[in-house]
Amino acid sequence: MDLFEKVSADIKSAMLAKEKVRLEALRGIKKEFLEAKTAKGSDGTLSDENALKILAKMVKQRKETAEIYNQQNRPELRDNELAEAAVIEEYLPKPLTDEELTARIKEIIEQVGATSAKEMGKVMGVASKALAGRADGRVISAKVKELLS
Repeated sequence: MDLFEKVSADIKSAMLAKEKVRLEALRGIKKEFLEAKTAKGSDGTLSDENALKILAKMVKQRKETAEIYNQQNRPELRDNELAEAAVIEEYLPKPLTDEELTARIKEIIEQVGATSAKEMGKVMGVASKALAGRADGRVISAKVKELLS
């Protein structure tokens, strides 16, 4: 079962359980997935890799919005955004720990054959694809820079 089908099935169970926040988050996910499937230039399918990118983007948006609501002293709206982010995160793979991330990036550096900070672009290209959804791009970039220095 791919992510799209799983989300569709979970929408039904959220409706039956009358879980309002979960239902809203799942409907938001399905909307984004449908837009990606029907976007211009799309072949009408959605790979799990692209679905994970969409989910990561949605979580990031929810957290940024929650921070804005926090600054504006709107706790009820902040809590709703954080609750939706938590639901969306359930569909993302478990994030890598710092040690796991370091080990994976070292493997990628060896695989690419990079030896200096000048080759960071090569490493980042491979690392971004390999670690998509499991680590934030800024964290990957900082770790690559640290290991190549």
